[in-house]
Amino acid sequence: MRALLQRVQGASVAIQGDTIASIGPGLLVFLGIKKGDTDDHVQYLAKKVLQCRLFVSDNQKMGQDIRQVGGEILVVSQFTLYGNCRKGNRPSFDDAAPPQQAEDLYRHFLSQLKGAYDRVQAGKFAANMQVSLTNDGPVTLLLEHP
Repeated sequence: MRALLQRVQGASVAIQGDTIASIGPGLLVFLGIKKGDTDDHVQYLAKKVLQCRLFVSDNQKMGQDIRQVGGEILVVSQFTLYGNCRKGNRPSFDDAAPPQQAEDLYRHFLSQLKGAYDRVQAGKFAANMQVSLTNDGPVTLLLEHP
């Protein structure tokens, strides 16, 4: 399982021109789920997202997590995080989880985040979404488990 975190000043998700989710300062999380991922992987990454200190504290170092700064989280499913172009130029998605397994784990990830923090929004699983963001820093970090 992979979570690509971007610290943002703001982000939104639209489907066919209609905004379905929007946040102010916080984290945009692109979540990729691969074959073999389990609930344990979900719990690990959800906890890591909440505890990752990507926000500047008084000493001008990244020393605060999302809850400490009162930021928002926007989660977007992104199977293309498991795209592979090693052979040829067209990406293969053989490592990505099948849609039903991925959706179940995506929903479980969201429930883990929402159970621990109430400022979480989400895109729509398997939809063609337009994601807009203003990266802050820029700060982008890839978390992976295992």
